[in-house]
Amino acid sequence: MDIKLAQCFIAVDDHDKAIAFYRDVLGLEVRDDVGFEGMRWVSVGAPSQPDVNIVLEPPLADPNASSADKQVMAELMAKGLLRGVIFTTDDCDAAFERISAAGGEVVQEPMDQPYGVRDCGFRDPAGNLLRFTQPLTK
Repeated sequence: MDIKLAQCFIAVDDHDKAIAFYRDVLGLEVRDDVGFEGMRWVSVGAPSQPDVNIVLEPPLADPNASSADKQVMAELMAKGLLRGVIFTTDDCDAAFERISAAGGEVVQEPMDQPYGVRDCGFRDPAGNLLRFTQPLTK
């Protein structure tokens, strides 16, 4: 049996800002932009991975969610406590320079980690944590 990742989801509070960041800063391509019942989902992905999508979704993509639940999600997002994604790159330092030069919110400058990668971290416009890792050569 072969299992592969097809999609992962990142909650965003402003799709237009998110598109500008993921497309223009990170270089991902916009694949779909779909609205339904007052909500919006935008799929982006790396051109080198046409079968993997990151779906930028509303913070609580449930039209039946209570006002209290929507408020809790908005508060968690504002604190940057929702999950993000980890990207891999062949040049962590170059990725850091490009993203920080474009105004990305730096969480961590590039550094070698004891678990075998060089990585750096940023927050997207919604506060999600994004890490960029490069395997260390032995």
